[in-house]
Parts: sequence; C-alpha cells; structure tokens
Amino acid sequence: MSIRSVIKPTILAVLTTAFAGVGAMASLAKAAEATQPAPMSVPRHLAASSSAESEAMLLAARRYATFWNTGDQAWAQLALAPTFIDHTLPHGREQGPGGPLQASRGFRTAVPDLRAEVTEMIAAGDRVSVRLHFSGHFTGQFGKVQGQGQIIDFQAFDLYRVADGRITDNWHLEDNLTLLQQMGIVQQ
Repeated sequence: MSIRSVIKPTILAVLTTAFAGVGAMASLAKAAEATQPAPMSVPRHLAASSSAESEAMLLAARRYATFWNTGDQAWAQLALAPTFIDHTLPHGREQGPGGPLQASRGFRTAVPDLRAEVTEMIAAGDRVSVRLHFSGHFTGQFGKVQGQGQIIDFQAFDLYRVADGRITDNWHLEDNLTLLQQMGIVQQ
C-alpha cells in the first residue's frame, strides 16, 4: 500500500509542493511514498543539509517518530539498529530495541489514543535532535491507577546517533512530572 492510497492525492500534491524547496524533505516524501505502508510523521520545523547522509538520518528519525505516533512496531524495527542503546534507560525498561516497544505498549495501555507530533527536527553530523509533543486521554490503566479521561499533553526531547540509516543511540528527556500530574498520580 502506498501513501498515495492513504492520503488524498490533493494533500500529497500540496505537501510535495510545499517541500519542493527543501531537497531533504522532497526526497523523504518520495522515498516514503515508494516504500512505506502508511504516512510518516512530518516535522513542523526541520533544519538539515540536503545530503544523502542527512536524508537517511532524517528518514530514520521520522520512522521512529511515526512509531511513537502510531504504536506500529514495524516503524521502530525500520528505525532502530539491532545494536540500539538507550543511554537514559528508565528503571525496569529492557535495553536494546525491545525497550521502546515495551514502553510504547505500556504507555498505550494507559493512553490508547496517544499521539506524538514532531515539532522540531534538526540534523547535524551523525546526530538528529527531535522535540515531540505527546497528547491523548488517560482512559486506560497505568500501574494500579485507572484513568478517568484526563487530558495528556506533554513534551519530550530526543537526541539520536544515526549510522547506516538506523538509530544506534538515544538520549531522551520527557516531562514526566507534567505527565504524572495530569494522570493524577502526583499532586500539582
């Protein structure tokens, strides 16, 4: 299935035209259309050179952001190297590519309608920095706490090292205090 069959051709034409001046984004859109089963996340703000290396790094970062946005593990498997290392691994999370899969399953149990929007993406050298905006409703279970439909709205920041078109390392910070306050787990 191509993106063309998922997104109306008019929207695809507008996006392609809007990104025509940015070589990296135009190439990413064409690569995604040719090889991906569903639309990938598109950053609101992008800063990167238009080299093949930058395009591969941005593609890996967009695939990973799409995993967080959709929960579809296939996107994480495309984005993460088999040797992936989480340098800010939370207690109890599995190291390696399985860790983000575990985290996503747990988070989506608590917030089934979770959305992750890329608000900033910057590529330089072998690094990509990404600012994500997470939103949804706490209607599921988080540990022993049952959600009551609370609005979830918080930010996260990731710094990836990318090699051979896959994320090998990640350093991340989430605004967990805001998240836990919104869930009613920590008092404001």
